[in-house]
Amino acid sequence: MKEKHNVEYFDTQNNINETSFSSLSKIQKIDYVACNSLVREESFKKKVRAFWHNDNKIQDVFDQFSENTLTNYYLPYGVVPDILIDGKSYCVPMVTEESSVVAAAAKSAKFWRQRGGINTQVLSTTKVGQVHFHWQGSSSIIQNFFDQSKQTLFQAFEPVNANMKNRGGGVKDIVLLDKTSEMDFYYQLFVTFETCDAMGANFINSILENLARNFSLLVAQNQALSDAGGVEIIMSIVSNYNPECMVRAFVECDVDELRENDNYSGMEFARKFQTALNIAKIDTYRAVTNNKGIFNGVDALALATGNDFRAIEAAGHAYAARDGKYKGLTKVEILNNRFYFQIEMPLALGTIGGLTLLHPMAKESLEMLGRPSARQLMGIMASVGLMQNFAAVKSLVTTGIQKGHMKMHLMNILITLEASEYEKDLAKIQFLNEVISYSAVRNFLQTLRQYH
Repeated sequence: MKEKHNVEYFDTQNNINETSFSSLSKIQKIDYVACNSLVREESFKKKVRAFWHNDNKIQDVFDQFSENTLTNYYLPYGVVPDILIDGKSYCVPMVTEESSVVAAAAKSAKFWRQRGGINTQVLSTTKVGQVHFHWQGSSSIIQNFFDQSKQTLFQAFEPVNANMKNRGGGVKDIVLLDKTSEMDFYYQLFVTFETCDAMGANFINSILENLARNFSLLVAQNQALSDAGGVEIIMSIVSNYNPECMVRAFVECDVDELRENDNYSGMEFARKFQTALNIAKIDTYRAVTNNKGIFNGVDALALATGNDFRAIEAAGHAYAARDGKYKGLTKVEILNNRFYFQIEMPLALGTIGGLTLLHPMAKESLEMLGRPSARQLMGIMASVGLMQNFAAVKSLVTTGIQKGHMKMHLMNILITLEASEYEKDLAKIQFLNEVISYSAVRNFLQTLRQYH
């Protein structure tokens, strides 16, 4: 077992002192990890430094995105070319490590470009924040007091709200929710916001903390409410569930236009496709995989533009379960020989602030998209999710999902085995109709290399 590295900024038991560790230089952090983890020391140091950016100023920016940063972790930055959305052609950036995602989206985008492209509609852009608190007195008393104090509360956070109001947004409303049927003494101030082109989490949290502080103070100044015990603020925080920040993306064509070869008619394909999505409405196992495929595209664009893919996913999955059962986010209707395929989902996005301004590639991504507003980005992102789902379900009900996946799997194995371009070309031919596995590809290369 590797001997631990005793250094002065750790205690005698070699337990990490977080404050001390965070104050070390990056080189010192790397040295500590190399000496006190299971990595191969010199190899680790070399590889970690190999992924630093060669521009020190850019590397400094990356280092400040998180804490205890050692290096950068690269992911492929790809593009879906020529995707037609609302009559406008886009090159859409995608950051993902999963094989076939970008190719699948591009193939679907080409398919639907020839059939009029994708249409989008932003249904609403309202976001939510909550002040959670305890009140042990009468519900009617706190409700009456809130109604009387509401305007005063608005005035108190106006300095924070003013700039967002000038941009066309700000706090929309505050309501008091009695949640005592679910938890003793539990109430909420439920606040709705419009944050324009900003995701708005910092703005929302600032408003909520101001609201909580002033609401608590007003209650304390009221003798009757104070005598009843006052209010106990539990927390004030933005919600990442935004069922009123919604976008719809859809495509449509004549059923006959879905026929691509003699293997199936347009109607046969449409009905199988519809059945597959209906299964995702009634079977949770299938619904989860269906929606995971959607987020293959959504997350990739979120990463490329510096948006919070974790918040986006959490909201999407909560929306998928809004009726008490987890369901697929896409649906198909066949009416009068027309095929309608759509997605509807919550997407709380930003095109200004945060990483959208700080990360150099996030800025380039937004430039590539023509500097979209948050509403436009909602439509683009939902469209990418729709294209991913179309590609996946189309494969499932026709050729099967593995045909495309295994092509990419073969390339990953060849890269791992350090195959030359010549060897890759021969392997593609060899495994065109054979089962692909790591051992089979390795044996093929070993045999090939014996004679070359």
